[in-house]
Amino acid sequence: MTLYGEKLPPADDRPTVKVTAVSWPDDEPEPAGAPAPGRPAWFRRGRVLLAGGFAAAVLVAGVGAGTWAYAGDVPRGTTVLGAELGGRSRADAARALRAELERRSAELNTPVKVTVGERSVELKPADIGLAVDVEATVAAAAAVDAHPVSRLVGSRTVDPVVALDTARLDAALRRVMGAQGREMTMPAIIFTGTTPKPVYPKPALTIDQAGAADAVKAAWLAAAPVTVPLMEKWPATTREEVDRLVAELAKPAVAAPVTLSTGQGSLTIPPSAIARGLRFSADEAGKLTPRIDVKRLRTALGERLAKIEVAPRDAGLTISGGKPKVVPGRPGRQLDPATFGPALLAVLPKADGRTVTAELTPAEPELNEAKLAELGIKERVSTFTTRFPGGLSSPRSQNIVQAAKDVDGTIVQPGETFSLNAHTGERGYDQGYQDAPTIVNGKLVPGVGGGVSQFTTTLFNASYYAGLEDVEHKPHSFYFSRYPAVIESTIYWPDLDFKFRNNTKYGVLIDTSYTASTITVSIWSTKIYDSVKTEYGPRRDITQPKTVYLKPGPDCISAAGSVGFAQDAYRVIKQNGKVVKREKFSWRYAPEPRFICGPDPAG
Repeated sequence: MTLYGEKLPPADDRPTVKVTAVSWPDDEPEPAGAPAPGRPAWFRRGRVLLAGGFAAAVLVAGVGAGTWAYAGDVPRGTTVLGAELGGRSRADAARALRAELERRSAELNTPVKVTVGERSVELKPADIGLAVDVEATVAAAAAVDAHPVSRLVGSRTVDPVVALDTARLDAALRRVMGAQGREMTMPAIIFTGTTPKPVYPKPALTIDQAGAADAVKAAWLAAAPVTVPLMEKWPATTREEVDRLVAELAKPAVAAPVTLSTGQGSLTIPPSAIARGLRFSADEAGKLTPRIDVKRLRTALGERLAKIEVAPRDAGLTISGGKPKVVPGRPGRQLDPATFGPALLAVLPKADGRTVTAELTPAEPELNEAKLAELGIKERVSTFTTRFPGGLSSPRSQNIVQAAKDVDGTIVQPGETFSLNAHTGERGYDQGYQDAPTIVNGKLVPGVGGGVSQFTTTLFNASYYAGLEDVEHKPHSFYFSRYPAVIESTIYWPDLDFKFRNNTKYGVLIDTSYTASTITVSIWSTKIYDSVKTEYGPRRDITQPKTVYLKPGPDCISAAGSVGFAQDAYRVIKQNGKVVKREKFSWRYAPEPRFICGPDPAG
């Protein structure tokens, strides 16, 4: 075939790719099917094919670059701690990061110097769980949202995800803080008789746990020291709010009696019972909330309430013939605490209309005979006795006996924490306690409930030698020879408490008994330890007491004084012939001054 006298190549019957012609700068429009003057058709077709080939080359290059840029799970150019993770799968990136961490192991295992207040310590990373979380770090690197262009030519650094055991760090920092810190004084309102007394909140001086954790993580990665400041942490309830609760609720509550009306009759709730049942409880944040403790109110009302309701009785145990004997429980009909408590609380601020209508509902015992049998209380596992002078007629002895009666027969369930303050409540005149010497601000003064510390020490030792978990106790400021050194405890409402936890799978029965000169507490359960003994370290830092002369009078109590010293005691618990626990208890006794009620002879 010829065109304008030129011979064309034979037609090609192979499939062709349809491309769009590219307009070159010197192209001019021409009629369809007409060649441009002076230019053969093959020249124009060649240009079209050239343009198509160029576009295809660009397309292939783009596809190749995109494939390169998006290779792997982690965007290219991504580094962590200097290790290149970009373009890798997650598994390969994790291996690369672990290799880098291994290379830096000496650096990453270097202790972190931490200063808390005025004290410093070097913390080993392993001791507080400091480590790079490899999997989380790779996941963070893979999640980087990189722009397609930056995937080709960009770079980015991803911070490692650091793991830290905050509980172990907090414990370590608190050891460093030591006496520099102070516990929060929780707000409270307590009644002495029918007089409400405010306990104003005071801030804790402590460590900001979250801030400290972040600071230690950053310091570890930067190989730099860190200072953790002490901060004040205030309770949620302010002094002003305590005063408002006193004025708007506590005082009006006990200003007049309340009439309780039920279908079985009516009775009068006197202010003294209201004071016993109205509680102001602070939560962990220090928020003070009023509530009615129906159980305490019921105890305060005594025979009054017994005329209209029948209390359920838990199944219990008594010790008879050296063995526990079951005392069957029984159901009852009582005021419903869920409705009666809020209804009574609602009328207490009022001067008039102080009447509460309530219904009695069936009440089942919390502990029935079947549940009691499952607790495995079958043998005595510990017993402890202390002696007291003065016979049973002295006020101090009467307080000891009253506390023993309050606690006798108590059953502590597995996992339950026993609190002596929570069990007895405030130990006042209405509860059968009397004035007796007690330690306040370093000297003996008359105080209601004096002597209960001796019962507390006896109970503490019984729980201690039963192998039960010590939750809270505080030894006396001064050493008294009637108690074992270090292994003893005082108590003071509401600030000092004694608590233990039943950390066994069996129930625990507290059995108390007394004579004219002794108080005994025994723990009954199922014996799980071979023995529980105390090993003492030597006394050290012995200091002699000074002599203090006091103004004679009815409030002056003389004391012979005692030396001060520090000592360690170790609870050694054996099971199956092996030592399974060795706990250290330490205390420093101040020298008790020799108080003399009289003038100083030296003038």
